[in-house]
Amino acid sequence: MVNRDPIRITVLSDLRERGSTCPNHAGPRITNCESLLGWVAPLPSECYDLVSMTPANPQLSTASRPRVGIPWRTSHEEANGITNKLQYYFAAVTAGEGEPVRLSLQLPASDLAAQIRDLDAFVLPGAPTDVNPALYRAARREKTHDADPNREKTDFAILEHAFASSKPVLAICYGCQSLNVSLGGTLYQDIASDLHTNIEHSRAGLSADALDPMHSARIEFGGELAQLAASCGLEKRNGGFAVEINTSHHQSVRDLGHGLRIAAVAPDGVIEAVEHEPHKHWVVGVQWHPERMAGDALAAALFRTLVQATRAAAAHR
Repeated sequence: MVNRDPIRITVLSDLRERGSTCPNHAGPRITNCESLLGWVAPLPSECYDLVSMTPANPQLSTASRPRVGIPWRTSHEEANGITNKLQYYFAAVTAGEGEPVRLSLQLPASDLAAQIRDLDAFVLPGAPTDVNPALYRAARREKTHDADPNREKTDFAILEHAFASSKPVLAICYGCQSLNVSLGGTLYQDIASDLHTNIEHSRAGLSADALDPMHSARIEFGGELAQLAASCGLEKRNGGFAVEINTSHHQSVRDLGHGLRIAAVAPDGVIEAVEHEPHKHWVVGVQWHPERMAGDALAAALFRTLVQATRAAAAHR
């Protein structure tokens, strides 16, 4: 059995066999997730019962790791080989003992369907674009960003397959909004304009290298996130678990999609996380960016739990 580089970026459209590598990969080759992000951080002992604390083992064959599909963030980034933001997701999935697999946004529907059938779980990443308001029966507002139809098509195909096959999904920022819209939900197109909140949810005015803003949130009792928060020893406060999260979004969930429940809220009422039928099919959407929270226990546990849910789902299929 060949041991492949555990954080190698796999381009599905270039695969000829599971052990092949992509000769046309654009951008730097990641060789070590710890040197890239310092991402693998020990969780507190309270997390041991839910999340394996063994760091990603570079000697573990990726053939035994669940394969986690991650679409490109945007068509522009794919066309230009821009991977600096996407690499955070690859590192986080690898630290969680999964094998990240990059999905092209340019595949015909039949090819995309064939590719995603071979995967075990999915992470829908953030993106600087917005979901087309027409998809949730709304007129475009002045501050709404351009849509990326190929990203929308890819996300919706992934979600349709994931729900049909009970494969776990972690949807992050734009991915969380895409998840909600795919299930018939709606979005606030610009939080600052629509809600007039005192909390700054976006990175407006910050330089590209500035740290993400942070704010508090409350994880609601009774769902997947609550179970994870309890196991990580987060403090109970104001009817839920208190958590500090980073923030980098100007849109958010408004009306919930079918089957979704609120899993976390900010102090101003902005929905920060959703879940679909908790404890049945592991589908979690978070508005924050756990892939960029190096050393945070809950962030690391989210990716580890995604991989563990993948193994559990496979055992029941």
